[in-house]
Formats: sequence, C-alpha cells, structure tokens
Amino acid sequence: MILDYETLKLVWWGLIGALIIGFMLTDGFDMGIGALLPFLGKSDEERRIMINSVGPHWEGNQVWLVTAIGALFAAWPIVYAMAFSGFYFMMMIILFALFLRPLAFDYRSKIDQPAWRATWDRGLFIGSTVPAFVFGLIVGNLFIGVPFHFDEFMRPYYTGSFLALIHPFAILTGILTIAMTVMHGAAWIQMRTVDSLESRARLVAKITALIVFALFAVIGLWIAFGIEGYHIDMMPDPNSSFTPDAKQVSLQNAGWLNNYQHYPLTQLVPLFGFISCLLVFISAHFDRPGWAFLSSSLVIISIISTAAIALFPFIIPSSSTLAHSLTIWDATSSETTLNVMFWVAAFFVPIIMAYTTWTYRKMWRKLDTHFILNNHHNSY
Repeated sequence: MILDYETLKLVWWGLIGALIIGFMLTDGFDMGIGALLPFLGKSDEERRIMINSVGPHWEGNQVWLVTAIGALFAAWPIVYAMAFSGFYFMMMIILFALFLRPLAFDYRSKIDQPAWRATWDRGLFIGSTVPAFVFGLIVGNLFIGVPFHFDEFMRPYYTGSFLALIHPFAILTGILTIAMTVMHGAAWIQMRTVDSLESRARLVAKITALIVFALFAVIGLWIAFGIEGYHIDMMPDPNSSFTPDAKQVSLQNAGWLNNYQHYPLTQLVPLFGFISCLLVFISAHFDRPGWAFLSSSLVIISIISTAAIALFPFIIPSSSTLAHSLTIWDATSSETTLNVMFWVAAFFVPIIMAYTTWTYRKMWRKLDTHFILNNHHNSY
C-alpha cells in the first residue's frame, strides 16, 4: 500500500507529535527528578535512590529527543532549518544544559565527598530544569509568531532577537513545562520508592498537579483573549512541497481556537487534560502511585495534543511575513521521502517500543536505602 502525498503529510505530523510526546513521557520524569533532587532528597542516600530510580533508563529516554530531531530534519527540512536558526541560542542553551546530565549521572558517586556530590546535584538540577523551561519558551513563541521570511531563493532569514523570544506568555509556557515534568517526576518517585521519600513525593505530586491545572487554565484564557491566532485564507496545494509563499494568511482574534470551533470533539482533549490533573491529585492523595503516574502521563499527552490541535496546520508561524508561515502542507519533504520513511518507521518503531517496555519490566523494583548500601560501588 502506498499512501497519497496529502495523507503522508498528516501521518508525519502525527508521528513527529508522537515522538515529542514520547520524549516528554519518558525523559520528562527524568528531568522532573533532576529538578527535585536538591529539595526532595534529605540525605545522600535518598538522593541516590532518586537517581537510581531512573538509572537504567535515562540514556534510552533521551533517544526519543534525538529521534524526533532526526525525523524533523527528514520530514520537515525547511522547518528544521528555520527552527535551528531562529531558535539558535535557545537550542545552544538546551544543548549545553543537557551536557551536564550524563556527567552528573556518571561522576556524582565516584567520590564520597559532600561538596563533590552537591556540585553534581546542582549540575543535574540545571541540566533538568533549563531544557524543560526552554522547550516551553519555544512552544510559547509558536503561538506568538516568529519573525522570519524567505528570499527569492527560498532561503530563511530570522529577523528577530534573542530577547524578543523572552515574552511573558512564553515564560508562562516555560513554567508550565517545568511544572509538568516535576509532577511527572514526583509521581515516578512515589511509585518507585518507599517510606518518607515516597510521602514527600506524594505531597509534591499533589501540589504540582494543582499548579499545572491553574497554569493550563491561565494559558488557555490568554490564548483565547490575549493573542491573535493565524488563519489560512487561501489554502496551498496539499500536493505541493517547499512552497511556503503560495498561500494567504491573516490574524484573527481567538484564531488559535478555530479548530476547536470547527471540530467540537477536539474540545475533549483540553477537558481531559484538566480531568487528568485532578486524577493525579486524587490518586496521589489516596496513595495510588501507579494511577498517579498514569494520570500524569495523560496530562502530558493532553496538554501537548491541545497545543498541536490549536496550531494545526501551522508548524512555525511567521510574525513578520504572515504568508511565509510554515505549515504541514508546504514545508514537507518529497512524497517518495515521506513514503520510505513511513515504512521504515512502521517496521522499527514497534520493535523499539517493545524493547523499551521489556527493559522497564525487567528492571522494575522499589528502591530503598538497603539497595543503595548493598550496591554502594556499582550504583549511581
């Protein structure tokens, strides 16, 4: 079976979205634990428990990000070029912050000195909170619009500044992203640990669930009443590629809500996000860590899907030249490329997911101080 070009564009929009969700679901609780490390762990043993709860998985979890970037380059090369030029400094901040994570994981417990370990704890905190915050900044700027245009040779030019990207709305989306990862990390710790550490994680999961609920609501109201959304007045040819200037785009009040108005069933997605936040709170309160973690995962899926539905079909809107905004219809690779990539993904992604599931099952156990003491030299 060979899919038509228009269908392939929709499929790859969904696949790249799934990879981003996969990254936030897996590496999200890694980053949440790193953000909580200096505050939740009251002793070196408790902090080692937190680190070792993700010890077998953190490297594999980051592969989702690498895969998403690779898929972005192959499926949406012009989007890749624009994102890594317009958001260059943000990407560098993420990259250099992520450098600290493997160093902190591998070197923290090599020397049994409080100052040494505290330094790497701070490194893991920075390497976890900064990328989460900057990812949120980038998403926030997509709703505001990014100042760029193309010349007659279809070369992208970013005309803004780094400081212009630090918009109050983008800062709020960055804080939401941190809150989501902390909630996810707290639910994971509650599920994987015991005693006082589990109790403190349960309290953090409850508090952050309410914070995520509130931030999600405020951001939704800001999008509805404080930001003009983009609307395509003249659709590009769905069978074209690399023609971002062959359409007409305008700004509309509450324009980012158009898809929710035209397709009412999509309104269930943000509603499910709010319900899932409450389920995290209830599950954590009644000491149901598995349900709390599942509900936290559903919160992340719902929030990312809410943003994707609102932006569709835009990928990177242009605030300086509206017609040059990048959409899934005019910023994709060739039909042959998408077809080949689709079948490669259809073969390998289920294998990767099956292997990942197997590793989590084989390495699953509750961690306590006895585990750290019995594995003092071969654990993180």
